[in-house]
Amino acid sequence: MSATIKLENKHFPVLLNELISIISPLYGGTFIDCTFGQAGYSKKILEKKYNKVIAIDRDKDVYLYAKELEKKYKKRFCFKNIKFSQINNIKIKSSDLKAIIFDLGYSINQIKDLNKGLSFKSTGKLNMKMGLNDFSCHEVISNMTENNLIKIFKFFGDEKYSKKIVRKIIEIRKRKIINTEDLTKIINSIKRFKNSKIDNSTKVFQALRIFVNKEISELINGLINAFYLLPIGGVIAVVTFHSLEDRIVKFFFRNYSEIKNPSRYVPNKDNNIRCFKLQNNKPITPNLKEQKINPPSRSAKLRFATKISNESNFEEFKQKFKYLIDIENLQFDK
Repeated sequence: MSATIKLENKHFPVLLNELISIISPLYGGTFIDCTFGQAGYSKKILEKKYNKVIAIDRDKDVYLYAKELEKKYKKRFCFKNIKFSQINNIKIKSSDLKAIIFDLGYSINQIKDLNKGLSFKSTGKLNMKMGLNDFSCHEVISNMTENNLIKIFKFFGDEKYSKKIVRKIIEIRKRKIINTEDLTKIINSIKRFKNSKIDNSTKVFQALRIFVNKEISELINGLINAFYLLPIGGVIAVVTFHSLEDRIVKFFFRNYSEIKNPSRYVPNKDNNIRCFKLQNNKPITPNLKEQKINPPSRSAKLRFATKISNESNFEEFKQKFKYLIDIENLQFDK
């Protein structure tokens, strides 16, 4: 799910130079690219001949880019079609691992793929599956209860008009199957804004993508499992694109890099565990030049942390965002 945009046959990975300076690939080591996408980060890392990359992505369609690197770099690159929450299943000599990278955006190719239906500009049947999914957006819109749809739109999209939009969906789905064009029309009939900075459908589509792909639990489990796989001195770097996922990453790094007051979630003896060292409290964002070349990068935020301890207790992290995981686990109407 790499947030890369293709312009004039070139790929522009977001915050590439900043990320490379953080993970320091000059002196060799193994790097895990958890969101391989169009290979932007992996290609840059592999330019140094002593580096190895293990790339993973749930989207099997990106294997086209992986095949090129497998052929070119042979023993220094391998690709696995798995979710990044399954990173703990990768067999690797931990001491060789330098950094684990997450880029949580969607590539322009994925957004424009009509079969995936990730964009409100898509046509036809609702889908939004990124790979290795249990259900599609069509099933959500067709079968989810009114109250559950409202929760999805409200908490995953911060959609102010959730109730009105959902009531319209319930009304229309009684007489027809709702496709992508129908959904955008429903949203526009409720949100009749002309001069909004973002499209009226943006928040609802974001919410549905998160729900269909279980992006919250993927991120939480991915971060925790990355910590366990990484040796002391290794780096976790994450590029986020909306406030919900950035809030999760920010909490994970900050909460486990500071000496905290007693928490009601964990025993007192575990409150003083410091897992990470932070070099920057504030996220790194694209400069104006990058934003001009690659407009989707405007919302990107890069956060990173260095592992300083093998001790951990992530119960507070899990409990903090349990309400979001509970929403991801909502069941369809029987």
